[in-house]
Amino acid sequence: MRVLIMGGTRFIGVYLTKTLVAQGHEVVLFNRGNKPAPIAGIQQIHGDRKNPQQLREKLANESFDAIFDNNGRELSDTQPLVQIFAEKVQHLVYVSSAGVYLPTEQMPHREGDLVDPQSRHKGKHQTEAYLAKSDIPWTSIRPTYIYGAKNYNDLEAWFFDRLTRNRPIPIPGNGLHLTQFGHIQDLVEAMVAVLSNSRAIGQIYNVSGDRYVTFRGLAQACAVAVGKSPQQVDIRYYNPKNFDFGKRKAFPLRVQHFFTDISKAERELNWQPKYDLITGLKDSYQNDYLASGRDTVEVDFSLDEEILASI
Repeated sequence: MRVLIMGGTRFIGVYLTKTLVAQGHEVVLFNRGNKPAPIAGIQQIHGDRKNPQQLREKLANESFDAIFDNNGRELSDTQPLVQIFAEKVQHLVYVSSAGVYLPTEQMPHREGDLVDPQSRHKGKHQTEAYLAKSDIPWTSIRPTYIYGAKNYNDLEAWFFDRLTRNRPIPIPGNGLHLTQFGHIQDLVEAMVAVLSNSRAIGQIYNVSGDRYVTFRGLAQACAVAVGKSPQQVDIRYYNPKNFDFGKRKAFPLRVQHFFTDISKAERELNWQPKYDLITGLKDSYQNDYLASGRDTVEVDFSLDEEILASI
């Protein structure tokens, strides 16, 4: 297949590009050209996807079998792609987010659950709704928390920063909120499994790891990844309602139960996650955190200090 990836030079796009090329697909990247391609010599089309006119000028005469839209956040990001390729592409795979779901007392989140109209990811659900009414063959992927080497979001690295410097880990609540991490390689394997799968057309899939973990368990798993025992973790619990953090982020995860049922993806895509949490965290720690030298850089712990001084 000739495949277009929107982006392709950061996290999801890097892993996806390498996986598709390894499987023999011809991959083309569309991006602004600010970062190096993940594979030398791969074709790139440079432009600004936020500019619909430029997008049409750059892509209208191109032909692709499939498109992966990894970085569309708003409907206005993806709509021009649909307009250009509506009758010219076999499959558009859209990366949404499990963050679209309305918080509920009945977990896990399933694909048919209500969405939160006030979610910061509402643009992604609006895009899914638009795709559902369009003529383009589409599939949407809803990950929870994505982790792994080259993650530009401070998720596992937030814990590593504190563990490698022997600092306490401030955790909101009692540490028993359940969350869910999915390794980046498992995510892209599910995305690629969508291609040439007629059953996936018009479907939404939750994709993540197959286990849930408490905040406390996550801190302990990160400790194991950095070579410490779970008993060495100094966890300090606090009530986030007692603090006014403003826009400052004191903890990298939603302070709520947040996990999904991935059985639909397992069943219909013939896919299963291969990474258990600790194996994935070790991969991230060794091949990214230590490899990049982040363990030696200065980190601002002022917000931690504010919390610790009050509990």
